[in-house]
Amino acid sequence: MTTTRKPRRRTLAASATTAIAVGLISLGVAPAAHADPLPTLCNPAVDHTTTEPYDLQVTPLVTDFLIYNVAPGTTGQHTDTLTRVSSVTTTVDNRTEITATASALFAKVEVKVGFSVQKTSSSTTSQTVSDTWNLNSPGRYGLYRGTRVVTGQYVNRICAQTGPSTGIWVTTSASPGTFTTYESPEIGSVGCAPAQPAGTVRRAAQLLISSC
Repeated sequence: MTTTRKPRRRTLAASATTAIAVGLISLGVAPAAHADPLPTLCNPAVDHTTTEPYDLQVTPLVTDFLIYNVAPGTTGQHTDTLTRVSSVTTTVDNRTEITATASALFAKVEVKVGFSVQKTSSSTTSQTVSDTWNLNSPGRYGLYRGTRVVTGQYVNRICAQTGPSTGIWVTTSASPGTFTTYESPEIGSVGCAPAQPAGTVRRAAQLLISSC
């Protein structure tokens, strides 16, 4: 079954219309992002210091959700407020203050994962979601907002000169740092079938629909 949507409307509101098992939210974890080895060689004439991310993991996360049943003869436009079931915040070393260096780190993360991520202080808790859906077929739907969360580690490095134009990257961090960021959230609806691709937010939302 397919759905079409009109331009979304969002308001600040509260809702307690559905009970969700939050432990199911992260089902459908995507494989690790590109496991590229950290570069070893550098040019001391142009390279000085760098911050490199590695061991990236991408996980679909449903942050707001509502189950909605469409009975025969009742299809059409539907507006409701979703219930918050989880959240994600940009952090570096468990701190929410994002510096210019951290923003540069997240820019490198974007290159590795292949999609845009948050590079400033942000959280999905900043807004409660109301939206309008057009549900054109009877059935059981999951109305959702969600995102792909990116977590990983990073190291700080300097280019140690070994010759006139040669050098090697040397890690200066006593231990790796950690970070969390996420893709701009998507809002949508999904039915019980067909099965959505693994590792997508739509699939994570589909797995939360009970009694399909």
